[in-house]
Amino acid sequence: MQISYGITLGQALKTANVAGTGGEAKVLIQAGEVRVNGEVETRRGRKLERGDVVEVGDERLEVR
Repeated sequence: MQISYGITLGQALKTANVAGTGGEAKVLIQAGEVRVNGEVETRRGRKLERGDVVEVGDERLEVR
């Protein structure tokens, strides 16, 4: 799935329906289950840039 650049990691997870709420996104991120560009990311406020790839389990989000 593709998402727009400039949003935060938490918003991206909600937009892509990986997390239903901000609280769910926070839990996924703090548990170390979210990777950005292959590295675990624990900051839900991280701004996503064009070309970033977000992975959560089997889900892969490409930032455009």
